[in-house]
Amino acid sequence: MSSISIHYRRLPDRERVFEQTVVAEERDGCVVTLLESADLSGPVRVDGHAVLEPGAPVVWFTYPDRWHDIGRFHLADGTFTGVYANILTPVEMGEGRWDTTDLFLDVWKGVAGEVRLLDEDEFDEAVNAGWMDEEMERLARAEAERLTAAARAGTWPPGEVDRWTLDRVMSYLEAGR
Repeated sequence: MSSISIHYRRLPDRERVFEQTVVAEERDGCVVTLLESADLSGPVRVDGHAVLEPGAPVVWFTYPDRWHDIGRFHLADGTFTGVYANILTPVEMGEGRWDTTDLFLDVWKGVAGEVRLLDEDEFDEAVNAGWMDEEMERLARAEAERLTAAARAGTWPPGEVDRWTLDRVMSYLEAGR
């Protein structure tokens, strides 16, 4: 299996590199990857509940030309907790390396169907600090609003996110090794 180095910029001047295993490419250009173990100092929480824990796997869905990616979040024991979208600049997908910039806003849809727009305070702080221009601000807000509305209407996430469960990903990778 091949891997990809994702260079993930966070305004104004931070960058993290994530190494992920490429699992599959869907017909629409979506690339499915696996982050085997989330490197976190503590759990990610939504409404006080842990939705991603240190060491937990994440199945990611990255699309060319879209202003978001999608992750299937789990607890460390593999329990699926919901779907998370990062609002970001379209990923520049090169050979062995991808580059993108996080735009702070995130959309969450939990297993019970609850939908939340996350990190608006961080987004507002970035806008007020001048870290993004008006066009980027407008595009990020529009994408977050579009995904939130689609999630509430039951038309998001797309089908591949439901098809590529952690069990399916692990079985697929085991068969390929």
